[in-house]
Amino acid sequence: MNIPSLFPKLNRKHHVMKPGVFTQLIIQLVFAVKSRKGMLRKEQREKVYSHMAVHLNNKGHKSIIINGMSDHVHVLLGLNPTISISDTVRDLKRSSSLFINEQNWLAGKFGWQDGYGAFSYSKSDLDKVFRYIQNQEQHHQKFNFRKEYTELLRKFEIEHDERFLFEFFE
Repeated sequence: MNIPSLFPKLNRKHHVMKPGVFTQLIIQLVFAVKSRKGMLRKEQREKVYSHMAVHLNNKGHKSIIINGMSDHVHVLLGLNPTISISDTVRDLKRSSSLFINEQNWLAGKFGWQDGYGAFSYSKSDLDKVFRYIQNQEQHHQKFNFRKEYTELLRKFEIEHDERFLFEFFE
C-alpha cells in the first residue's frame, strides 16, 4: 500500500520550528458522537471526513486517513508539534460540528461527546494502522465500538475508569 508522504512542506505560518528540530509524531485520535440522534449516514460521514482533513492540513498537521462509523471517528495524522493534541481535538470537533450543523442533515443539533483517545505510533506501524482505520466497516462486523475502544486502552496500557468512558450505543 502506498501511503502518502507524512510530512510534505507544511504551511510556515502554522509550523514555525527552530533550526535543528525534527519530529515525526503519528497520532490516532478516536472520539464519539454525542447522542444516538446525531449519528451520521455513510454519505454524510465521507463529507465530514473530507472537511476534517482540510481543517487538519490548514493547521499544519498532515491528515493521513479519517474513517469511522455512525457513532465514532478515527483520525490518523502527523501532528504539528507546535499545536497540542488537546487543542487539535477541540478545534477539530468544533469545526466539524459547525460544518455538520450547517448542512442541516439532522433534526437536532449535532455534537461530539466530551473526551477522546489519542494513541501514538511509530512509522513502522503506519501501514497496519492505516488499513485498520480504512477497514472500519469490516472490523465492526465483529466488534462493537465499546470493545474496540477498551481494547485500544488495554493495548496501550492506559488506566481508565469505566464510568468516564464514552456513552456507547449498542
